[in-house]
Parts: sequence; structure tokens; C-alpha cells
Amino acid sequence: AQVAKMITRQPSLFCLSLESNLKATVQWLMDLGLDDAQVPKVIVIKLQLFCYILENNLKPKIQMLREQRFTACQIARILSSYPPLLGLSSKRLAYRMRVMEVR
Repeated sequence: AQVAKMITRQPSLFCLSLESNLKATVQWLMDLGLDDAQVPKVIVIKLQLFCYILENNLKPKIQMLREQRFTACQIARILSSYPPLLGLSSKRLAYRMRVMEVR
């Protein structure tokens, strides 16, 4: 039932490669420090992750967080708490980080 719901929400999943998109994205999330319980949660909330290109979209966002001195544990906690962060444009993410610095 949940798989059907996911495909209804993101039909482009049918066009993706199991190896280069799906497995690579899951592995990348685990490499960031998310555990076996957090990865599915992130994917269900932000299913579009599979459609993003890791090198061009997702990795630069994590690099931005690292440049702001977030630790690996903090990044994993942020992503598991707020998966839509990965859907923000780099410009919008930079803006949000500047706003957080002011506070």
C-alpha cells in the first residue's frame, strides 16, 4: 500500500535506475550518518530525493552545511528532522543559514 502511494506521488520513479538513482541515494543518506530507521522516514517525506542528481544537487547542499561547521551528527539530525531541507535550492538554503546566523 505504501509503495503504491509513493508511486502515485512520484510517478517518475518508474524511470529511474535502481543502481544509479535509488541505491546510490540510499547509500549516500547512510554515509551521511542516517540510520536504518531514519533513511525510510526521510525518503517517505522527501520522495523527490531519488530524482535529484547527487553530485549537482544534494552533495553541494551538504557541503554548505559543513562549511557552516555543522558536524556529521548534526547534519544527520537535521536531515532526519527536516527532510524538505534537501529540496531547497542552494540559494534558499544559503538564505536560511544566514537567517540562522543572525539569531
